[in-house]
Amino acid sequence: MNWDGLRNVRDLGGLPTPLSSNGSTAWGRLARGPRQERLTQRGWNAAGAWGLRTVVDLRCPEEVGRQKGDPDTSPPEHLALVLAPIEDHSDPGFQAVCLPILDSPAYWRHHVRLLPGMIRAALQAIARSEPGILVHCAAGRDRTGLITALLLANAGVPSASIVADYAQSVEEMAGTAAHGGPTHDRQAGWSPTQVSAWLQRVTPEVQAFVADHEEMFALLKLGQTTRGALRDLLLTP
Repeated sequence: MNWDGLRNVRDLGGLPTPLSSNGSTAWGRLARGPRQERLTQRGWNAAGAWGLRTVVDLRCPEEVGRQKGDPDTSPPEHLALVLAPIEDHSDPGFQAVCLPILDSPAYWRHHVRLLPGMIRAALQAIARSEPGILVHCAAGRDRTGLITALLLANAGVPSASIVADYAQSVEEMAGTAAHGGPTHDRQAGWSPTQVSAWLQRVTPEVQAFVADHEEMFALLKLGQTTRGALRDLLLTP
């Protein structure tokens, strides 16, 4: 979508799923993207025209706020802004296992195992939110990728489409300026050749995570009512 100031922002509608009456996820319900502070006023206007009502921010509190180079804009007052961090950088296990690989889907299953309560709370926040939701982190690629993979798998979207969705985020954000995430982003300087090599390397990680999504939901202890609400979010026109 063309929301001025943001790369890598898109509607998760139109993806194939056998669980929908028309064979695809619904448009205008859920979007994914990077940090909201990059939106210009024209970008916020475009988001409003799309139907944005709720922003669910997956970042840690210390990451939130304007940075050097961000436009001098603010979210519209009517928006519901929900901070639902899924990382705890002070947790020793997370520090040791996940921090070194935060730019790789290899960390996703470790994250679920180490901090299930935080991920569960974020999914519950999304389930409670009014449709027209933007889910984002810093780059909209890794944390958002984990949450999106769970949402899409829960809605019956096939593995190939979830892999393609992750790959699109890698391609969109590679070669851009630093995005203000918690660790140095080596992908910020990557060429298309490096991106292609990376995706060949990590695609099996995404496929394995999606294949094990029921195990992931069991570890998260996410109730069937919440899973149903998340499914409806992506399937209800």
